[in-house]
Amino acid sequence: MYDFAPPADCSPEERYALLNEAAAAITHGEDDAIANMANVAALLGEFIPDTNWAGFYRMVGSGEAKELILGPFVGRPACIRIPLGVGVCGAAAQSGAAQLVEDVHAFPGHIACDANSRSELVVPVLRDGEVVAVIDLDSPSPARFGPADQAGVEALAALLSDRI
Repeated sequence: MYDFAPPADCSPEERYALLNEAAAAITHGEDDAIANMANVAALLGEFIPDTNWAGFYRMVGSGEAKELILGPFVGRPACIRIPLGVGVCGAAAQSGAAQLVEDVHAFPGHIACDANSRSELVVPVLRDGEVVAVIDLDSPSPARFGPADQAGVEALAALLSDRI
């Protein structure tokens, strides 16, 4: 049985270092992408306070038919399919760049799967320069995520690039 839990008083940088260590350990040697995403989604829910949704959208299809499809997550039910360029997740997937949004209601084309979400961080997972998934974090608090969160999730995305 795994029991991963960060100390309550650790800094964001320490929290993400511990999260990434736990993700490395729990995905080591496992080649099933869905299983790895499911365990990492659970870790995100445990490690990152003040979130109401944490998980993955997977890139599927090819050419003009590419889109994001819901993957493993923790939180309320979510949108199943997201076109590239639509919403925060679609913007991250299309651009290949992280999207740090302090106020989702001010983001053009925001998709409101959970009306309680106020801020969002979406980081693409790249393999050989191509987006294979995005890691999505939502919070009910405005401006919940900052540079330390982005750096920590970007490190997690790099770790997972060949594990999902």
